[in-house]
Amino acid sequence: MSDIAAKSEEKPQKSSRSLTSIIVWVLVIGLLAMLGWGLVQSSAPRPEAGEQAPAFEVEFFEGYEWNGRSSASLDDMDGQIVVMNFWASWCVECRAETDELEAAWLKYADQGVVFVGVAYSDVEPNSIAYMEEFAVTFPHAPDLGTRISNDYEITGVPETFIIDQNGEIAYVQIGPISSSTLDSVIGQLLAQGG
Repeated sequence: MSDIAAKSEEKPQKSSRSLTSIIVWVLVIGLLAMLGWGLVQSSAPRPEAGEQAPAFEVEFFEGYEWNGRSSASLDDMDGQIVVMNFWASWCVECRAETDELEAAWLKYADQGVVFVGVAYSDVEPNSIAYMEEFAVTFPHAPDLGTRISNDYEITGVPETFIIDQNGEIAYVQIGPISSSTLDSVIGQLLAQGG
């Protein structure tokens, strides 16, 4: 009788191990599927210098509009140089470039150069507090749903795209951008005149 009882106890244990194995395999297959999907998505071509800049439309933060407009698109900025900077209030490296961007905005604003700050994966109160902390005056907008950053295939923040007067990407900076780089690229584009 004890042999029968011992055998009946083995069955639930064996069943429990089978269920655990199935769950583990389902999780492993699910993880592999997610990694595969990520690789497929990451193989999308990243816009580079010399290519047409992806179109975008932004709705500016209140108080950080462009030419009195609460929203604008890349088409609205046609014929101008556009410096589009992706940043976030939580980004430590962004703090290293904010003053440089503001100084360049003040220097080039009346020369056909538009600066657009794009707050990536940030919440509005934190973005506003950051802009106030650095006394930023150039136009800024949130990247709602990360649509713009996805179209530009950014790798992180900060990242800056300088778009020429014809709507082509002239320069891409991954990481903080310096005033010397801004002056060099913008100066060349202004000299070329689009």
